[in-house]
Amino acid sequence: MTSQSSSPWATGRLCRSGPFPRRSLEIGAIVVSFIYWWPIGLALVAWKLAGYPAFTELRDSARRTFSDVGGSRPASRFARAFEAASRRESTGNAAFDEYRRAELDRLEAQRRALAEESRAFAEFVEELKRAKDREQFDAFMAKRRGEGGETRSV
Repeated sequence: MTSQSSSPWATGRLCRSGPFPRRSLEIGAIVVSFIYWWPIGLALVAWKLAGYPAFTELRDSARRTFSDVGGSRPASRFARAFEAASRRESTGNAAFDEYRRAELDRLEAQRRALAEESRAFAEFVEELKRAKDREQFDAFMAKRRGEGGETRSV
């Protein structure tokens, strides 16, 4: 039979919140904080669910989050990676730098071609819409004339 002191449950190693007395104090603090002022209780529950991060971790996480909000960095990881790759920093290897420059130029040419195709397609769709609108308007006018309605000159 194992002794009480060697049990991982007794030492709190398997439970993030530690041994029983600590948990009961935490739960009591959360209940009391909800009774007196609910935002503190909510903060304690969030801190407990986050796994008890140290205050320095919370501060660093908040700084990273708020520095991203300022718009100083692109939104997606791909955009950040492309931005990092497109910087003209030298790696020290001339062959690789030349290859990277050629690939980035090729990708930029493809991006410009895709943007041009997108613009041309948007114009095509707009022209189709105008043609359809014109066709519907002509059909309306023909039906109106066929019913004997008067047309007014504008």
